[in-house]
Order: sequence, then C-alpha cells, then structure tokens
Amino acid sequence: MLRTHTCNELGIEHIGKSAVLTGWIETVRDHGGVLFVDLRDHYGITQIVFSDDSMLKGITKETVVLVEGEVTKRDEDTVNPKLATGLVELRAARIEVLGPCQLGLPFEIDASTLTREEVRLKYRYLDLRNRKIHDNIVLRSRILSYLRRQMEDLGFMEIQTPILTASSPEGARDYLVPSRKHKGKFYALPQAPQPFKQLLMASGFDRYFQIAPCFRDEDARQDRSPGEFYQLDFEMSFATQEDVFEVAETVIYNTFKEFTRKEVSKPPFRRITFADAMMKYGSDKPDLRNPLIIEDLTDFFAGVDFPLFKGKPVRGIVADCAGKSKKFFEESLKFAMSIGMKGLGYLTLNGGEYKGPIAKFLSEEQKAELTALVGIKEGETLFFICDAPAVVNRLAGEIRTWLGRELDIIRRDSYEFCFIVDFPMYELNEETNKIDFTHNPFSMPQGGMDALLNKDPLEIFAYQYDIVCNGVELSSGAVRNHNPEIMKKAFEIAGYGEEDVKAKFGALYTAFSYGAPPHAGMAPGVDRMIMLIAEEETIRDVIAFPLNGNAQDLMMGAPGEVTEQQLREVHIKVRD
Repeated sequence: MLRTHTCNELGIEHIGKSAVLTGWIETVRDHGGVLFVDLRDHYGITQIVFSDDSMLKGITKETVVLVEGEVTKRDEDTVNPKLATGLVELRAARIEVLGPCQLGLPFEIDASTLTREEVRLKYRYLDLRNRKIHDNIVLRSRILSYLRRQMEDLGFMEIQTPILTASSPEGARDYLVPSRKHKGKFYALPQAPQPFKQLLMASGFDRYFQIAPCFRDEDARQDRSPGEFYQLDFEMSFATQEDVFEVAETVIYNTFKEFTRKEVSKPPFRRITFADAMMKYGSDKPDLRNPLIIEDLTDFFAGVDFPLFKGKPVRGIVADCAGKSKKFFEESLKFAMSIGMKGLGYLTLNGGEYKGPIAKFLSEEQKAELTALVGIKEGETLFFICDAPAVVNRLAGEIRTWLGRELDIIRRDSYEFCFIVDFPMYELNEETNKIDFTHNPFSMPQGGMDALLNKDPLEIFAYQYDIVCNGVELSSGAVRNHNPEIMKKAFEIAGYGEEDVKAKFGALYTAFSYGAPPHAGMAPGVDRMIMLIAEEETIRDVIAFPLNGNAQDLMMGAPGEVTEQQLREVHIKVRD
C-alpha cells in the first residue's frame, strides 16, 4: 500500500513515529506561516501541519496527495474531540501529488447537500465525497450485509433470477429491450422477480431470497426512485401468512435495532385490516406515530337535521387545539380547500359547551351523545370531514396528517410498524364498471374456490399484506394462488379466460399444473428501509448513482441517442 495508515487511525500510541497518509485535501488554514490541512479519506480526517508553505504551492482543495511525516501531539487548545484523530497531527516532511484537482469545483463538498439536485447528480462523484452522503452509502453496504446474514441464518438460500425476461402486465410500464436475433421481439426488465420466485418454489427449493433489482418505468416520489429499486425478495414453501410475518418481523426489527438508536416497535407488529386502516387513519399506509384517530360519524349525523351532512359519510377527528389562535383555524380551512374539500367544520368544547356553527343544529341530547361517541374533553376541538364515499376517507387522512404535523404531536423518536391485512381481492373499475384485481392477481383468495363460487366478488378478501413504517409502505406480499383451477376461476371473475392466463402467465400456470406447493412471501423495499434508518427526506440520498426525478442520469447522459447502426442491428426505427 502507498500509505501506512488511514486517516482515522493515528492516535496517542503513534506519537513520535513516522507515518504515510493518502487522501483528499479538504481544507487549508493559514496560521501565520504555518499551514494546517485537513486530509480526508474514506475512513476519516487527520490534521497535517506544514511549516513550509511552499510545499503546498499550486496544490488546491480536493487534490489527492501522499503526505509523509512524524506523528505529534496536538497543543491542548487545538485538540478536536469530534475527530477520532483529534489528539494528534502529522508534521509533514514530504508531500506528493497523486491526483491533481485541475478544474474549479462546481460546489463546495461540505455544502453539496445545499446545492441544486441537478448539479449534485451531474457531479455525483463529488457529492458522494460529502461525509453525510458518503456515510449513507457505507450504511447501505452494512445493512445489505446484515440482511443477507439474517436470511441465511433463517435457512434461506440466495438465488439470482434473470434480468432479461418477458414483458408481463404487472401494473407499471416495462422497460423494453429489443432483440437483435429475433426481429420485432423484445425482452423486458423485470418489474419484480415475482414469477421466478414462485417457479423456484415449484422447482422444489424451500426458502429463497435475494437483494433483487426491480425496474419500473414510473414517476419519481420522495420514497420512490424512477427506473430501478431494490427489495429483499423472499419466498417460502409450505408457509402460511403468519410464517411470512414471523420472518419479516424478525429481520426488520433486528435491522432497525442494529442501525438506529430510536425506539422500534417490538414483534409481533400490529395487524390492522385494510378496512380499519382506511376508516381510522384515512390511509392504507398509516403513520402510527400520530395519535389522532378518525371516527365514523355517519350514523350519528343521519339523525341530525344538518343539510350539508345529510345522506353523506361523515368523519370526525378530535384534536387538542387549546390555545391556538384564530389564524390556526383559518390555516386548517385553507389546507382543506387545497386538497379539494369544500370546507372544514369544527366544534370546540369550551366551558362544557360546544362552540361553533354546527352547535345550533344539535340538541342537548345529541351533544351528550356526540361527547360520549368521540371522547372529546374540555378544550379539545372536533373537526368534521364530509364528502363522497370514494374520497372521504382519504380526505380525512390528509386532515389527520396535517393536524398531527401542525400540532407537533407526531413522535419523531420511534419507528412504528404494522401489517395491513385483508385487502379486497377485487374492486369495481369506475371507468369500465367491470371487476378488476385490487392487488396482486396471483394472491390466494380467502376461502379459496368456495369464496370465488359463492361470494360477491367485492366481498372477497385476499391473503395479501403490506408492512408499513411511519407512513411509508415498506413491503407488500401475499400467500400465492398455486392451484390452477382456483387461479382460472379468479381470473375468470376479472374477465380473463384460460387462454388469456396461458398467454400472459404461461410458465407459471403450466408449472402449477405439475404439482406446486403452497407458498407465500414478501419483498421489503431496501431503499426505503435505508432512507428511514438514515433519516433522509428523499430516497436518492441513500442510492449511490440515482436517476433524477425525470428519470435521467445527468452524470452519464442517459437516456441518450444511439447510432443508426445500433438501431438497425435491433430492427428499430425511430418515428418523428
């Protein structure tokens, strides 16, 4: 090695010894003829002292250098307790430039996170030198290694599945790859390893996992990177829903406990039905750190002579707004209007009496009934949300989130996990008025064939489930439908014949006809887990080389143009 030590190794025990360090020049400070340099590498920072300023002539920040010298103790007033090497410094006797920094920096490295994202991503290799972002990628590596060890300890075997595969209707747009050898035909990048992991179960493998890349041509969000993402994909033969939950709880709980100091909800995680999640939290991704609960007041207002709420679903949220000014309530109305509500009614219990425009429509008996129903206390406010059945829960959820944030009652020091269970198997497509699958079409319906034959499709639940943490969906999964006859009937209800199933999912359907075990699994999102653990606002800050929000790689220039010859080889002609 060119160096004898890294930039976080030198300590009191090295005083008086010679050392050779390598790294980037992070800062240069001139103290009247003596120059102090912070030398940075992957591991940390060491202070270098130059008594001869000519040694640094022509050398700029971010130049890569080799420095040789003697390790000495720092003066008492220059000790830096924030650094692992803060008790010592290296007095330079020799410096050698290994990699000159010849261009002006587009931004200061230590301020890169304050720079516009398009500039950061264009010079991502510089952004990654920022200690915060650099540490995120180190954290990512450690978490991936930890996840693998846990899965192996639980008896899972890592198996890689193909990247070039066939296009399939899985909900998002495929990334297509034209074939050179087969004119007019295309591969697709996998949206998930879904068919392959199920085929592995049909092949007799008992427990599979991989850190799987998934490719979807969909728009970016704070918690979703366009293009590609990674998930801890796992599948188990002869397994029930609870078996999958036990594995997920063990691995996720251990991972969060290992890499964060915050409180982590202990297994078993709460099980919340989809219906309850939508009613009580207004979302199938509830943030349980927010203590506010939504109440269903529809039946109550059916007996109240208040025209605006007549014949419509009504939701209520009790919040402690004591001491809040008139402006707070004006802002609550402004927010409600911004999300499509026509208004936001509320009542405040003050001095044992309800204050607010709706109070005059309530009898004393109704006021007492309402108090008992929602448990409102002196000084608290009851907000009302009333709208069409299709949107009222979502709107109530957004008001709940706004109140939690504005009242500062969301617990920031914890990770609150839950499983969302009992998703509807089917839903009614409002545009076509036909039955569609709600979730994964390969999920086993609860009740099996009997439910498909004898129940209203809109009342059938599936063995589908999500893991949610702090309002972020970390994972989805299901007990799979491994029976060809049940699968055929399930697709028939959604308007697909057997030939459609064979054409779109031929390998899976045929494999199940040769005897397949019951199997189940899920796929926690690795990027989202790391984003939560690193306490980052955007998923791009925990990915080494992410695309921007417009699905572009500004550093490499992708997507980019290719030559006419390349297009001809894959039988492609670009239309105007």
